[in-house]
Amino acid sequence: MKREPSITTDSELHPSAAPFWRDPEKRAIVFQVVALLLVGLVSYYLFSNTQANLQRQSIATGFGFLDKEAGFEIGESLVQYSAADSYARALLVGALNTVKVSFIGIVFTIILGTFIGIARLSSNWLLAKLAGGYIELMQNIPVLLQLFFWYGIFYESFPAPRQALNPFVGLFLCNRGLIFAVPESHAAHGAMGWAFVAALALGWGLNRWGRQRQARTGQMFPAVRVTIGLIVLLPLLVWLCFGAPTAMDMPVLSGFNFQGGVTVSPEFSALLLGLVFYTAAFVAEIVRAGIQSVGRGQVEAAMSVGLRPGQVLHLVILPQALRVIIPPLTNQMLSLTKNSSLAIAIGFADFVAVTNTTINQTGQAIEGVALIMIVYLFFSLSTSMFMNWYNKKTALVER
Repeated sequence: MKREPSITTDSELHPSAAPFWRDPEKRAIVFQVVALLLVGLVSYYLFSNTQANLQRQSIATGFGFLDKEAGFEIGESLVQYSAADSYARALLVGALNTVKVSFIGIVFTIILGTFIGIARLSSNWLLAKLAGGYIELMQNIPVLLQLFFWYGIFYESFPAPRQALNPFVGLFLCNRGLIFAVPESHAAHGAMGWAFVAALALGWGLNRWGRQRQARTGQMFPAVRVTIGLIVLLPLLVWLCFGAPTAMDMPVLSGFNFQGGVTVSPEFSALLLGLVFYTAAFVAEIVRAGIQSVGRGQVEAAMSVGLRPGQVLHLVILPQALRVIIPPLTNQMLSLTKNSSLAIAIGFADFVAVTNTTINQTGQAIEGVALIMIVYLFFSLSTSMFMNWYNKKTALVER
């Protein structure tokens, strides 16, 4: 059978002459331009409509209110603050309170979650079951209910200040919180802080040098023990050089509350406990999965060369498990930071609570909500950037 000659189209001879809707790259550009235009039109409509409604209701816009006097007190603050300060100062106090509870919560969550995750895999039947029960219980109780539970514990179970529990000298526990003595202000304390930072830096350097030495010679260097020794000895030496000041700022009952010392409020304690116990249950499962991702042969090989169980965990299992643990752990850290906004339910003055008070007084709802979005976006991106850097550092390097 005779085959008819094929007909070659002009678009095949000249690809540039083909219609743009048949070119995937050109279609993609057109779709992106159309999507960008649609987003721009919707944004312009929302902005113009909002502006018109605000003008119709005679509501001022802008962030000029930040310079005005706030006129309300904040119970807890890391910096000096009074009702005569500006709204900007009040918002700074709220942001610092959020950073405080988030940072402390993340540290305790990682410690507790790691311990429970390791206990979940313990050969001890009772310890493993207790860890499993903790995980099941905490994961299935909403975090808001846990905050209410701890808040109720502090206010309903502890006595009034006049009947405060006093287990040790300078330590009181009542429904106003935990009050304890602290050293009085002295120049030695600042110097001790710098000595502590120097000890950490020296410990980091020794740890890095010890790893390089171990890679060359196979000999281990006790970097952890040396670092702990530096952390204790350097501040102690500085304290002795300044004359070993021992004066304490002791809390004293005055009226219906204590004066002096440091007070950890029930609101902060309830928020911290609720966030830590809730998030640690998820971190424990992440740690358990990361440890189980390490091959059994790795553990058997480490034990066959005479490593103790603690050394196997520290030198073999955890370094490999971290590559699996870090990505989901980052999500839990972000979740804890965002869940801290539930502090408004129990009266803790975090950024959301202070911003809501500002909105109620000024009527600047759009600006207030925008500030909340920007601040939490900054917290989330900062945490993600740090954890992504650490994840990249611990990742396997392909050869």
